[in-house]
Amino acid sequence: MKNLSPLHAESRVSWLAHTASACLIDEARLSPKPGLVDSRGNGAHQDLNLALMERSARSLQPTFHALAQQSWLRPADIALRQTVGRLGREGEQQMMAATDGVNTHRGAIFAFGLLSAAAGRLVSKGEPIEQHRLCDQVARFCRGMVMQELSSAGGERLSKGEAHFLRYGFSGARGEAESGFLTVRTQAMPVFTRMMEETGDSNLALLQTLLHLMAWNDDTNLVSRGGLAGLNFVQQEAQRLLWQGGVLAHGGLEALRQFDDELIARHLSPGGSADLLAVTWFLSAFPAGALFPL
Repeated sequence: MKNLSPLHAESRVSWLAHTASACLIDEARLSPKPGLVDSRGNGAHQDLNLALMERSARSLQPTFHALAQQSWLRPADIALRQTVGRLGREGEQQMMAATDGVNTHRGAIFAFGLLSAAAGRLVSKGEPIEQHRLCDQVARFCRGMVMQELSSAGGERLSKGEAHFLRYGFSGARGEAESGFLTVRTQAMPVFTRMMEETGDSNLALLQTLLHLMAWNDDTNLVSRGGLAGLNFVQQEAQRLLWQGGVLAHGGLEALRQFDDELIARHLSPGGSADLLAVTWFLSAFPAGALFPL
């Protein structure tokens, strides 16, 4: 990776943007995903469908490209952080234009925008793009974010993220990013890797990984829709299915479809876990690398 030519670096950046967009499409199509849009249906959503999710994911490829490119070309300073934030907001506008105003991928823009920027920084430094290096770079980008954006919240009109943090201590997507996607690295990725070794089937591996995320992730999307009772229900049901073997159990996929029906009836959608699943799928395209790179 050292001393990449501009042409080689630009090719790498383009591939990264395409891969990020493709991972979001793959995650949307994966079925059956309890409460989520998939090839089976719209999940617990009235305003979303698979075609809309795919169109949204494709519209974000230029944003991911711009984020990686700017992080490759510019020095790592406060101006770059401001540029990353601006490009992310512009990406949201592109998403809204593509979906006629429906929020399909706001959480994914945050996560994949940071990963794209992190990849660009690694390209700029001539370092290999590896799972741990990417996540550590994201953590550096986001250092202090929870304290700055959630802990200092005040006033009568709190955002959902601020309210969840102040009431329950859930830091949501910001906390996950500031930790360098700790949940993905310590829970999701080991499950996905083991499942791929055992089955060689990426669909089964991703579905089993999703169940683990639903079982242990404090998904603030679920809290927004169903309060702590909704979150607890999803976590307990996911844990119950995992004790039975998850997707590898006899009738495991049918049990997952029944779980889907139950979450649809309860209007519960684990969107935060879906974003982390897409991040897991993206990171799986790269070697793990050293845990603490020099």
